Parts: sequence; C-alpha cells; structure tokens
Amino acid sequence: MRAGRVRKMGLLVAASLLSVGASPPAFDVTEASIADLDTALADGRVTSRHLVEAYLARIAAYDRAGPRLNAIVRTNPKALAEADAFDRERRTKGPRGPLHGVPILVKDNYDTAGMPTSGGTLALATLQPTADAEQVAMLRKAGAIIIGKTTMHELAAGTTTVSSLTGYSRNPYDPARSPGGSSGGTGAAVAASFAAAGMGSDTCGSIRIPSAYQNLVGLRATSGLSSTKGVMPLSHTQDVAGPLARSVDDLAIMLDATVPDRVDGKSRGSYRAALRGDGLKGARIGVLRGYFGPVPDYKEGQDLVDRALGQMRDAGADLTDVTIPGLDDMLADSALILHEFKYDLAAYLAAQPYPPVASLSQILALGLQHDELDARFRQRDAPAQRDEAAYARAMEKRAAVRAAVLKLMAEQHLDAILYPTTLRRPPLIGGDESGILPSCQLSASAGLPVIAIPAGLTDRALPIGLELMGAPFAEPTLLRLAYGWERVAHPRKAPFSTPPLIDGKGPAVRTFATAAGSASARFRYDPTTGALDVTAEAGVAAPDVIALTIHRGAADGAPGPVLANLILPGSANGTAHMVLPARDRAELLGGRLYLALYTRTAPLGSGQAVIVPYP
Repeated sequence: MRAGRVRKMGLLVAASLLSVGASPPAFDVTEASIADLDTALADGRVTSRHLVEAYLARIAAYDRAGPRLNAIVRTNPKALAEADAFDRERRTKGPRGPLHGVPILVKDNYDTAGMPTSGGTLALATLQPTADAEQVAMLRKAGAIIIGKTTMHELAAGTTTVSSLTGYSRNPYDPARSPGGSSGGTGAAVAASFAAAGMGSDTCGSIRIPSAYQNLVGLRATSGLSSTKGVMPLSHTQDVAGPLARSVDDLAIMLDATVPDRVDGKSRGSYRAALRGDGLKGARIGVLRGYFGPVPDYKEGQDLVDRALGQMRDAGADLTDVTIPGLDDMLADSALILHEFKYDLAAYLAAQPYPPVASLSQILALGLQHDELDARFRQRDAPAQRDEAAYARAMEKRAAVRAAVLKLMAEQHLDAILYPTTLRRPPLIGGDESGILPSCQLSASAGLPVIAIPAGLTDRALPIGLELMGAPFAEPTLLRLAYGWERVAHPRKAPFSTPPLIDGKGPAVRTFATAAGSASARFRYDPTTGALDVTAEAGVAAPDVIALTIHRGAADGAPGPVLANLILPGSANGTAHMVLPARDRAELLGGRLYLALYTRTAPLGSGQAVIVPYP
C-alpha cells in the first residue's frame, strides 16, 4: 500500500512538471540502469524527453567526435515526439512497465518501420521496411523508445564491425581497437551509455564477442526462444536475436519485454524474478578447460579468468573441470552460414518493397561491399546451388554436439558449462579476426542458451568475458548465476573515453606546459582518446643535447623508466605523439609523470619536473 502511494505521488510530481513545462533537475544517464531511469521517471526527477535529449547529447559528444566510436548509423528523427507521447501517457494512465519512455538502440539488421534497415551494407542504405521486426514491436509495446540504429559488421558476416556503409567502429575502452562484432555498434553504444540497453544478433558469437570486449552482459538464447522475424538473416537456422546490457537486471528486463509469454509450451514467468544475489551458492559449473587456450599467449586474460573462478568458488559455486570427447571433430563443418546465407538474404530481400538490390551477387557486381568482406562474400556467393549432402552432414553434426553437451550436463549434474569468450585483447582497427572465435560455434551448433558475463578488466583496462551455457530454455538459471556473479564481483567498469558530460559537452582538450631546467614542453591532452601531443625545446645548443624524456615515477618516489623521447641526441627541439594506455593515463592525471633533460655537460640529468596537467 505504501509503495503504491509513493508511486502515485511520483506520478503527480511528474504531471506537475509536465503541465507547467518545467525542467527537472539535471539527470546524468551515464551508466544509469533501467531501474534507475524508471525510478527517476516515476519520481518526476526526469522526463522521457530529457532522457532522449541526454542520450542524444552523449551520441553527439562521443560518436563522431571525441573518441569517434562510430557506433550509430542514424538516430530516430521522431524520438523526441515519441518521448513526449510517453510522458503524456505516464501523466494520464501511468507507466506500462520499467521500459516506459526509456531509450533503447537496435542493431541495423532489425527492421524498423520508421528508419531504413541497411544490414551494414552500402547496397541497402535506403532499404525501408514497412513493419517493425517482431522484437522491435514488442519493445515499443513495452514503452521503449527506439532512439537509433547501431553499426554492424557488414551483413553480420564477421566479428570486427567494419562495413561499406559506415567503415570501422571503435571500442570505447581503447578507440584504437575493434568493439568486436557483428553487433559491435550495439556493444560500443551500450558501453558508452548512448542508451539504456541495446539489441543485437548472434549467429556465431555476435552478441557474446561485443559483450566480452565492452564489459557487458548479453544472451544468446535457446534457438527459437525469441523471434527473428524481421531480422535480416545470416543463417536462419543458426541466427538468434537478443539484448546486450550493462547489468544482468537490465538484461532480464529486456528479455521480459522481448520473449513470448509462453516458452516450450509453458508460461515462462518473469526472468527478472529469477535473479538472486546468492545465485552462485550451490551451483555446479563445469569448466571447459579445452577452450582456455595456450598460456603464455593468453596469459593476461587467463590470469583474470583464474581470479574470477576463484571468486565463484568463494561465493559457493562448485566448479569442476570437464571435457567433451570428440568435440572439435563434431564442431568441424557444423556451421550453416555457407549453406544458408546467400539464399536467406535473397529471400529476405524478395519480401521487401522496392529493395535496392535483390541478391548478394548483385551487391558484388556493383562493388558495394567493403574490401575486407570481398573474399568472404565471393566464397559464399560462389555455389550455384546448395550442397545438400554437406548441409545434411552439418545438421547431423549439430545434433551430435547438442547430444554430447546434454549428456555431459546430465552425467555431471551441471547447472552450466563455463568457458571464456576469448582471452585475447580486442584486435586493433584493421586487424584480422584470428583468435576471436575459439568458442563461438559451440552454443550456436548445439542450439543451447549461453550468457556472456564480464570477468573484469585486465591490467591494461581491457575487458575479458566469460560464457555460461545451459540446458534448453534454462535462461532463468543462467540469469540467476550471472546475477550472483555480478553481486559478488561487481565487474562492470565504465570506459574512460566517454565520461559524464559537462554542461552537455564532452571534456575539453587540455593544454599545459612544463619546464625542466632550461628545457620546456607544451602538452595537448585529449581525455577522450588518451592522445598526448608534445612540442619541446631543449633551451641549450643542439650539439650539447642528449635527450629530453618523459619518465614514469616509481611507487616509492624514485625515478622511473623512460616512456617517451621528446628530443633526440643532437637536436634542440622535437615533437611527439603518443596514445597513453590505462596505466599511464592514471599516472599523468595523478601527477606521477615527469620531464627530464639530459645534456653532455650533465649526462645524468640537468633538470627534471613533474608534469601537472590540471594546474
């Protein structure tokens, strides 16, 4: 009764603000959960219009400016009008649920009636569906505002998010690196708080890889659980569409909105209600060591995962190493993309009104594919007809994989099987995909649900992700385990490159200067990229100069190692450009980097000074 009165009072406050046109106090959406937004809306501290404006301001500051994440293809031109409508509805009827008036992003392979759906290819930039994808329609029914469409790997055919329409997308934890793919735009955008949560699709890791590389949670659901109607296909048998979010609670809210009420012939209940803070206690989890990769090649990620496994044991989970005999042989040639993609894409386009092209062959003939996809697309377009015998063998292998996994789980009484998504760092922009995909095919071939959870950040502040795979329709169990892990470890950390806005703007580039003896250096530091540009003068004759350097200070205050050479021997001045990694960003901002001059008359140092970026 009391909660109802509080909620009613919140509605009255919101109605009062809306009726007089007043602006609620500033509300920072950075890292805000759906529950945070729902509470703020209910209490009248913010309106849906203000939420849309806040997220659009972050997109303006960080998507094509600042770190230039390039995660958004387009924003919804009607988002503010939709927000106003939801604000009126909240005032007159109350909220539909926790997503009422909350901005959400969707990958650009989901049909949207009000915005084009390109699939990440230049060839389909103007493709305009007449109806929403089924999951988009369900989100709208729940009250969500589709604030925009996110970038993706072209036609979902890879894992680094590059396309002929939008080029390369970037990772907010290191803008020099890929966000993963193919749902990399959704991953980067959700991590950067461009919306409360986002939708992606997964044929072989395309939700889980961006989740791993952006410190997010994401779910590849049991095959057939959620609708893929209206999602541009890569492989209709293997495709799954679903959410990525910054927390397990947010993920559960999104699932409650996008999964049908009846699952496997039964009423499914609420996914959110399955969450338990002690969710790991008593859980039996099989650790698939064969997917952990060689050490030392994966040592940075391996050390982080080992710590995570220790925390899970401390929280009451029973972890045991497991193997699946013959797994590699069963998985080999079990993927269906080569058998289905060409034909599925043509069927999808044939169902669209006035599609710009009709087939993959036509895209290739017009040269509308990105160069990085050219060889892959030509390979997949080459067969004149499907190899039915190979297709049948792939189906048999998929059945064998599923049976082997379920047999292991039954024999070992497992709640889930755990393995890393990948233990390697995200690849550099323009790098290849090797090392990303060691585990992507397992759940895709088995048709079993798998939840991606963050293990945390490495010493370089780059995320590493784990996966928990379960039995058919065991999504509640996986969510319970993931929520228990989240409550124990609190692994979510926001990216450095997209901090809270200041007066609606991203942080300004800082300029400062430091003198060390006769030498001086002028610095320009961009806090959204970690880029540090330096112009330096030695202040002595060039023949006397040995070096002007930047050092890191040691923990005990003693001199630390050289990080950069600003002036080289025999020169009187110099310039440098560097992108500081996480540790050195912290050292700079903490006043623990210093400038030092070395000359022939003072070869061990003629002057040094702390570099102070914020005087």
